[in-house]
Amino acid sequence: MTQKIAARVALVTGASRGLGAAMAEQLALRGWQVVAVARTVGGLEELDDRVKRAGLPGAGGLTLAPMDVTNDDAMRHLCRSIHDRWGGLGLWVHAAIHAAPLAPAGHLDQKDWDKSVAINIRACGLLIPMVEPLLTAQRGTAVFLDDPQAGKPFFGAYGATKAAQIALAQSWQAETAKHGPRVVIATPAGMATATRARFFPGEDRSKLADVQGEAVRILDSL
Repeated sequence: MTQKIAARVALVTGASRGLGAAMAEQLALRGWQVVAVARTVGGLEELDDRVKRAGLPGAGGLTLAPMDVTNDDAMRHLCRSIHDRWGGLGLWVHAAIHAAPLAPAGHLDQKDWDKSVAINIRACGLLIPMVEPLLTAQRGTAVFLDDPQAGKPFFGAYGATKAAQIALAQSWQAETAKHGPRVVIATPAGMATATRARFFPGEDRSKLADVQGEAVRILDSL
């Protein structure tokens, strides 16, 4: 029974806002048990409210985990708890990101740079070894979300650290191609999110993709 349930258990890191929240919501509505991780308690509670309001028969459940992905001990304890409760994971969606304000490379704010490295690179590098055994146990899938802004003017902190995260995911993808877990790198369309509004103020948002629609498209592609 544990093995059967675990195949429908998903971990979503960065689940309180934007595409991460949409992915967690859509998974729960599709019957998955979703462990939703984020620092913003209010965002997680709003996610839980939306799923409950939908009231769909056969919907899964949400386990809200308000914690920081840079807290090594907290994430290690969470992964251990997932193992003890379900025995593994069927899916990991990694959407946790720090989108530093745009700035010239010669004027990067040190705190923003350090935070970008901590969340976008270091946390990802520590999470992969923690989550890999959980996915391997269920022949699961890891999903990373690319945003190719590296090298563009003023995207130094965000672009460089996001590119490093994706490079790490690509290495993991190549290493596990034959024996798993499966690693998928998806590139969402431009979406009407708060992060994009900060990056591209004044943009015509009517031409941007709907975040829930992008979540559905990515999940369907899996």
